Amino acid sequence: MKFLVINGSPKGKYSCTLQTFLYLEKVFNKQAFDVLHVGQKIKALEKDFSIALEKIKEADAIIFSYPVYTFLAPSQLHKFIELLKINNVSLENKFVTQISTSKHFYDMTAHKYIEENCYDLKAKYVKGLSLDMEDLTKKSGQKDIVNFFDFFIHSINNNIYEQIKAPNASFEKEYIPLNNHTNKDESKEVVIVCDLKENDTKLSVMIEDFQNALPYKSRIVNIDKFEFQGGCLGCFNCAGDGKCIYKDNFDVFLRENIQKSDAIVIAFTIKDHSMGARFKMYDDRQFCNGHRTVTEGMPFAYIINGDYENEHNLKTVVEARAEVGHNYLAGVIQDAETLKSTISKLDYAIKNKYVLPRNFYGVGGMKIFRDLIWIMRGIMKADHVYYKKHGVYDFPQKKRGQMMLMCLLGSMVRNKKIKAKMGNKFNEGMIAPYKKVIEKAKPKEE
Repeated sequence: MKFLVINGSPKGKYSCTLQTFLYLEKVFNKQAFDVLHVGQKIKALEKDFSIALEKIKEADAIIFSYPVYTFLAPSQLHKFIELLKINNVSLENKFVTQISTSKHFYDMTAHKYIEENCYDLKAKYVKGLSLDMEDLTKKSGQKDIVNFFDFFIHSINNNIYEQIKAPNASFEKEYIPLNNHTNKDESKEVVIVCDLKENDTKLSVMIEDFQNALPYKSRIVNIDKFEFQGGCLGCFNCAGDGKCIYKDNFDVFLRENIQKSDAIVIAFTIKDHSMGARFKMYDDRQFCNGHRTVTEGMPFAYIINGDYENEHNLKTVVEARAEVGHNYLAGVIQDAETLKSTISKLDYAIKNKYVLPRNFYGVGGMKIFRDLIWIMRGIMKADHVYYKKHGVYDFPQKKRGQMMLMCLLGSMVRNKKIKAKMGNKFNEGMIAPYKKVIEKAKPKEE
C-alpha cells in the first residue's frame, strides 16, 4: 500500500512530526511511504501544483502531518488546502487521516479543521492521532503510534471511516445594512483587522455599516495589502527578543498599528471552515509575542461573513482565542441585530474596561503555557519574564499550607467516628470563608 504524507510543517525534513513517519516507515517496512513537503514548498506549489496532483493521484491513502500553530494547522497547510480546492481535487474513495504534534494546546480544533476539509474533499476520513512533542521518545508513545497505524490499515482494509458531514462551506447569508450613522468619540479608537479583497463586496458593506454605527473613531488595517515575506517558520528566532527572522517588519507593524488601540475587531469571510490562509499567516506570525497575552483586557469583536452559526469548530476557536488572551468577546456580527448588540457591548466594555474571568478554555490553555514556559524558560526568556511579572506561575505545589490542610481534612473524613461527630460541620466549614466576605459586603454606591 502506498501512503502519501502531506508534511504541513514549514521546517520540512526537520519537522518533529515528520520523525513519527520515519519511525513508522521502519516499523511498517512492507508499506511504501512518500512525502510531499507542502509547508516548506508552498510558494513553489502556488506556481506549479502538478507535482502535488501526481503524488495524490498515485497514493492509496493520505496522512496530513503538521505541528499545531495558534489553535489550528499552520498557514502554509491552510494555503495547500485552498490550492486543493482551487484545482478541483477530489479525494473520493481515498482514505485520509492526520497526525499532529503539540503540547495539546487546542489540538482538537486543529484536528477538526483538517477533518472538516477532508469531508469537503469527499475523503474517507479516519480519526487522527494527536501527539505530545516528546511521545516518540517514550516507549508508551511508540506503542500508541504503532497501534494507531495498525488501526488505520485495518480501517482501509475493512472500509471503516467516519460517516459525518462538514458544515456547508458555500452558504451565503443575506446582509441588510443598518445604515445608522452616529457621532464619534475621537478619544478612543477601534482597529478593524481584515483581509478584504476587491471582490468581497458583502464583507466590505458589513465593515462600513459597523463603522457608521460605532460611537468611536475606527481605522481599517487590511492585511491583504501587507507584504508578508512568508508564514511563521517555527524557528524560535523571536524567543529571546521578540524579533522575527523575516525582514518585513511585521512585528513592528503589529505592535504599532494594531495592539495600541482601545479595541480590536477581526473581519473575514469564512473560507475552508476557517478565516483563510492569509489571516492564518497573520495569526501565526504573532508568535513574535511568544505566549504572552499582550492585549490582555482589551475588548474584541468579530465581523464574519458566512454560515458562522453552523461552523461549530470555528465558534470554539473564536471563543477560545478571547479566553486565552483574557479579552472580553463583545460579539460576532452577522446581521443588523448582532451589529446593534455587539456595538452596545463593545461600547460598555471600552468605557468600563470590562472583562470576565477566564473560563475552562482560558484557564486550561494558560496552564499548558505555564508549564511549557517554565520548562523552556532558558530559551523563551521574554515569556519567562512576563509570566513571572504577571503571576502566571501559579503552581499548586507552592500552596503548601493549603495542601497540608487538605491532608488533615482528608484523614478526618476517612475516620468514621470523627466523620459521625462532624455532622454537617464539614459543609459549614467549606462555606465559612464565603460567609465572612458576605458579612463585610456593603451596598454599592450609585
